[in-house]
Amino acid sequence: MAEIQLERQQEPARLRVYIGAAPGVGKTYDMLSDAYRMKHQQDVDVVIGLVESHGRKETEDRIRDLDIIPQRVIPYRGVNLKEMDVDAILARHPHTVIVDELAHTNVPGSKNRKRYEDVLELLDAGINVMAAVNIQHLETLNDAVNRSANTVIRETVPDNFLKRANEVVNVDVTVEELRSRLRQGKIYAAEKVEQSLANFFRKGNLSMLRELALRTTAEQVGNQASEYRRTQGLEQAPIPEKVMVCLSTRPGTERLLRVGSRIAGRLASNWYAVYVTRPDDDKGHGDPEAFHRLEEWQRMARDLGAQVVSLADKNVADALIRFAQQESISHVVFGQSARSRWDIFLRGSVINRFLSEVRDVTVQVVPMQNPKTLRRV
Repeated sequence: MAEIQLERQQEPARLRVYIGAAPGVGKTYDMLSDAYRMKHQQDVDVVIGLVESHGRKETEDRIRDLDIIPQRVIPYRGVNLKEMDVDAILARHPHTVIVDELAHTNVPGSKNRKRYEDVLELLDAGINVMAAVNIQHLETLNDAVNRSANTVIRETVPDNFLKRANEVVNVDVTVEELRSRLRQGKIYAAEKVEQSLANFFRKGNLSMLRELALRTTAEQVGNQASEYRRTQGLEQAPIPEKVMVCLSTRPGTERLLRVGSRIAGRLASNWYAVYVTRPDDDKGHGDPEAFHRLEEWQRMARDLGAQVVSLADKNVADALIRFAQQESISHVVFGQSARSRWDIFLRGSVINRFLSEVRDVTVQVVPMQNPKTLRRV
């Protein structure tokens, strides 16, 4: 009996993520309902690490008799703020904990910078987690949301986190049902309803977000099924495809990383974020802002699951071509800024040179977008 118990303890903790197209679809409600059934029908020790009801009565009623771990109070700039108490959850060590609002940025002074990092710590400790997030908070979907809603989502979760999930549950309602809930005051206060209907809760924007949620869930299910077939020997593993994103110090490079991460996610492949350093580079002394941007892009690439590669060559195109051929790269993402034909004639084009020398590679050229044209929320 002791040996069986030891084996159970060594099983990795499981992560279930509830995804929705927008606030108000019912992610937290469904998560709490499932937790209640687990406790009373399966006798599972489930606790609430953090739940954001946003004043919605239906959600608050779902909490019922579930145990709640009190939040930790953190003084910040003269105000006492509350965050999920990771240490208290670790000490309690339940079978499963509920964690809402995955993309939340913790108050300075918290144990981890982001709430999803809290979740990773709980999983590493062997605690199962049920968590919820809206689809627009996935890092690589920012650009799609920007174009549709003309906003920048400031809090994000790296797509690589979703790959850690054992289950992804898409909580879906129709666009009309969601807008009806908004009008009834079930999502936001009355004074915010009309503005929300005209902006984020526009039919077109909600339809796009709903499609993204469905596609993301389908990709996750497909990847898990493919991995299961591979490990069970049910089919030959395909030749792995590789994605390369060509980094630069220009503003807007984060868009290339999101595109590259999405491509790699669809292909279930490895990917690289590559930057070429030339001999005349001065490590940012002449342009510290550009050097800082490059460090930020490289940090973002790692967060999204890329392998960051720095190459040294006096010719950028030569270095990229050589790396692509050596690593058998199958997909390449370049950024294209506005340049005159005369400038291209004088200085040449890395993209044109790459296309002329490398065969059997899919190349995607992404226009570099000026982030100043977007409205932040």
